[in-house]
Amino acid sequence: MEYTSPSSFTAAWSYIENHALERQSPALQEARLRAAEAGLPQSSAAQTALLGALARWIDATSVIVIGTGTIVETIQLLDALGERGQVTTVDSSVQGIALIRTLLRGVPDGTQATLRAVNAPAHVFLPRLNAEDYDLIVVSGDADNYPAAYLQAPRLLKHSGMVVFTDMLALARQEDDGVLDPDNHSKKADIVRQLLDDVEADDRFDSTLTFSGTGLLLARKC
Repeated sequence: MEYTSPSSFTAAWSYIENHALERQSPALQEARLRAAEAGLPQSSAAQTALLGALARWIDATSVIVIGTGTIVETIQLLDALGERGQVTTVDSSVQGIALIRTLLRGVPDGTQATLRAVNAPAHVFLPRLNAEDYDLIVVSGDADNYPAAYLQAPRLLKHSGMVVFTDMLALARQEDDGVLDPDNHSKKADIVRQLLDDVEADDRFDSTLTFSGTGLLLARKC
C-alpha cells in the first residue's frame, strides 16, 4: 500500500469540500449562512450532498432527521425527495425548529415533499412513530440523540432502510480532538465509540464507517 501524507488527506478534504460548496443551491447557501449566524453547527457541504444522493439512490419517500438545528440536512433532503414524500425533523431546540420553518421559503418551487417539524427530544418522540414506515434516518447533534435513534431504528426502518449517524469523530463543535484523542472521554466521544462497536456487532445491520465530513456511520437494515 502506498503511503499518503496527512497533509495530502487534508488538501483532498478541502478540495472536495470547496467543490461541494460551489455546487450548493441558493437555498442551501442561504440556510448555511443563517445557521452560522444563529450559532448552529452544520454538516459539511460534501457530507450534505452525500446524504441527498443517498436519499435519491434508495428512492426514499419517508425520512427522519434528528438533531439540534439540522438546517442544511433538512433542506437538502427535502430537495432530494422532490415531488413526493415527507421529511420529519426532530429538534429539541425551539430556535432550530423556528429557523427551519423560516428557511422553507427558499426551497426550490419544484419541491413538493412535505416537512413535519417536531420540537421534542428524540427519545420522547421516536417511540411514538409507526413501525417500518421510514426509508432513511439521519442522526446528528446532541450525544443523547445517538443511542435513542439506534434503539428505535430497527423498529422504524423498512426492510433495507438506512440509518446514518453523522459526526462519528465527535468533531462538530471543534472544541477538542473528539475520538481521535484516546484520552478524550467527553460524553459524545464515549457515546459514539460505544455506538460504533454496537452497530458493527449488530447482525440486524450491514454497516460501514466512512470519512465524510466529521465521519459517517452508514447502517442498512438487513
